[in-house]
Amino acid sequence: MRKALFIDRDGTILTEPADEQIDSFEKFHFVPGAISALRFLRQHTDYEFVMVSNQDGLGTDAYPMEQFLPTHQLMLDILHGEGVDFDEILIDRSFPEEHLPTRKPGTAMLTRYMQPNYDLKASWVIGDRETDLMLAHNLGARGVKIGPDCDWDRVCQMVFAGERVAEVKRTTRETDISVKLNLDGNGQSDIHTGLGFLDHMLEQLPHHGMMDLSVNCQGDLHVDEHHTVEDTALALGQCLREALGDKRGIERYGFCLPMDDSLCQVALDFGGRPWLVWDVEFHRERIGDVPTEMFKHFFKRLSDAAMMNLNVQARGENEHHLIEGIFKALARSIKMAVRRDVHHFQLPSSKGML
Repeated sequence: MRKALFIDRDGTILTEPADEQIDSFEKFHFVPGAISALRFLRQHTDYEFVMVSNQDGLGTDAYPMEQFLPTHQLMLDILHGEGVDFDEILIDRSFPEEHLPTRKPGTAMLTRYMQPNYDLKASWVIGDRETDLMLAHNLGARGVKIGPDCDWDRVCQMVFAGERVAEVKRTTRETDISVKLNLDGNGQSDIHTGLGFLDHMLEQLPHHGMMDLSVNCQGDLHVDEHHTVEDTALALGQCLREALGDKRGIERYGFCLPMDDSLCQVALDFGGRPWLVWDVEFHRERIGDVPTEMFKHFFKRLSDAAMMNLNVQARGENEHHLIEGIFKALARSIKMAVRRDVHHFQLPSSKGML
C-alpha cells in the first residue's frame, strides 16, 4: 500500500513571519533543519510528499498571487536542487471565517488519499499548529508538531525509524501495574504507585530524560512496600526493553550527575546483558514511605527486565539528595544511551546483535 507525508509549508518548511504572509524575499527563510531532513526522507523512504497549506485569502487583495508566487517558486527550486520534489501541492485559499471543508483541519482536499490503496495509519502529517495535529486525527494518520520540543532532526528520526513507544501491563496476586513509555516524548509524566516518595523518584525519569512516562500501580501496600517497588521496576524495565526495539542507531551507553552534597554516577549499557553494580550506602531505614533497602532491589529488577548493565555509585550526606540524584543520573544516562542517529542506522555492536 502507498503512504504519504502531508507536510505543512509556513512554520514547518519556511519560517512564518508575524503577519503570516511570506510575500517578500526579506521574509524568506527556511526552518532550520528542514532541507536536510526532507532530503534524507526523500532519499531513504518511499513516502509520497504532499504539501498541504492554508494561505488565507490567496489571490485576493488581502494576499495577491503575484506576492505569493516568487518566494513559493524559490522554495520549490531550492528544494528541487536538493533532490526534494513534491508529488502534489494542495493550497486552500479561503479565510478562516468561511469554514470551508477544504481548509485544514478539514480533509476535502485530500479525498484521493482516503482510498483503500493508501495506508493512512502509516502516513504522517507534519506541521507546526494544532490544526495540523487535528488533520492527522481526521485522516487517521500519525501527526507530529514542529516546535521548541520537536525539531526537524527529531521528526526525521520518528518518520524514518519509527516511534519508540511501549505499554506493559503486569498483573499478579500482589500488584496490578500499567506502564506506558515514549522514549521520544516531551517529559510528560502521570505516576501513581501508592508510594509518594517512589512517585517523586520516578517523576525524575521523564523530566530529566525527556521521555513520556505513565505508571499506575495498585499494590498490596497493606502488607508492605516490597511487591509494589519490585513489580514497578520489572514493568518499567520491560517497557524500556520493548520501546528500544532492535536498538539500531542508538548510542547504547550513558553516564553521571552531581546534586548538592551528592555525587551520583549511573553508567549503563543497553547491551542485552543484565548486571548491577551498586555502591551506595544508606544510614536511614526509610526515606519518605520507602525502605532504603528497596532501592537496590528496584535497580536490580530494572536492570534484569531492561536487559541492561547498570553501574551505580553515589556519595553524599543527605540521603534524600542521594537517591534523588541517582534517579536523575539514571534519567540522563537513559537519554544519552537511547539517542538515535538515523545517518548511522546500525547496531552499536561489533557482534552484530544486542
